[in-house]
Amino acid sequence: MTDASSAPRWHGSVALVLASSTGGVGQHVRSVARGLAAVGASVLVCGPAATQDQFDFTGVGARFAPVEIPASPTPADARAVAALRQALSGAEVDVVHAHGLRAGLVAVLARPAAPVVVTWHNAVLAGGLRGRLSRLVERIVARSARVALGASADLVERAAALGAADARLAPVAAPTLPPPRRRRAAVRAEFGVTPDRPLILSVGRLHPQKRYDILVDAAARWRTRNPAPVVVIAGSGPAYLQLAARISAVRAPVTLLGHRTDVADLLAGADLAVVTSDWEARQLFAQEALRAGVPLVATAVGGLPELVGDGAVMIPAGDVDAVDAAVRALLDDEAGRADLARRGAARAATWPTEADTVATLAALYAELTPEPSTRTR
Repeated sequence: MTDASSAPRWHGSVALVLASSTGGVGQHVRSVARGLAAVGASVLVCGPAATQDQFDFTGVGARFAPVEIPASPTPADARAVAALRQALSGAEVDVVHAHGLRAGLVAVLARPAAPVVVTWHNAVLAGGLRGRLSRLVERIVARSARVALGASADLVERAAALGAADARLAPVAAPTLPPPRRRRAAVRAEFGVTPDRPLILSVGRLHPQKRYDILVDAAARWRTRNPAPVVVIAGSGPAYLQLAARISAVRAPVTLLGHRTDVADLLAGADLAVVTSDWEARQLFAQEALRAGVPLVATAVGGLPELVGDGAVMIPAGDVDAVDAAVRALLDDEAGRADLARRGAARAATWPTEADTVATLAALYAELTPEPSTRTR
């Protein structure tokens, strides 16, 4: 693993481009911006003003230029392309690095003089017209970017299959969580959880891809356990109203917490972590749970199996029975939970760190720009 003092010092200028984000991509861009600024790079972040409000890129040493790139394609994309061109025109940028297909499309259509790198963070799961449009975007981005970076091996394979000239694996490290600020008992007391009652936690954007409906349906079955576990889901997103209605309809012991900034505290209070997604690359919450020593049940999709190895219980996606059985088995096996937590923490110790991620990107930028421009920062 690399520490900050030994990371390559690349002194060029990079523009990090992202679309609307409230979760993992925004956190990753903030981490990269902070790390690159620390090793001597000039960093410009281009994205929606709301991302600056949430992630404070300027607070970690980057400059920020508002470029409104919504989460889904709209006719306003032409304005986003023009705004990005304007932001880059006076920036003397050596590399443009877009994060996600939406930002990648805007970046390649802007046709900057600098080489374009695009990190593929997510797979296309949508069907119908939206799915066809998204797959067209995939093809355009794959064939137009100088380098395609995949957050998981399946994304690298996808980019290469669509015509990427240079597709590479670039694992996304979860930012290190701060130490918990509250004791375990205080966290559990917030949700009325007594010492003998299990607390089950999931964290992520409330989006259909996360399949929280599966977790809700499984939780409804646990009402008959004694003691019945309490399930909390931290995150915001477009599926909130649907999930709230489902929780009410099936009388599931599930609480939607909304956006939280105290994930470390929530993990300190949890007995079990659950991920029910249809697809993930290197989901940040899965990384956070294993690092915190919380036993994890997760779907065997995308990059999750290669991420967690034997450090989590893996189950099929979209299977309520599998979630139910895996959670029941762990709740009934205290020694098994402890062993899984140890294996998870050991697996987490092998992952690339944030500093490793920055070192990989600095080396790539140096490869693409043998003589980066110099300027007063």
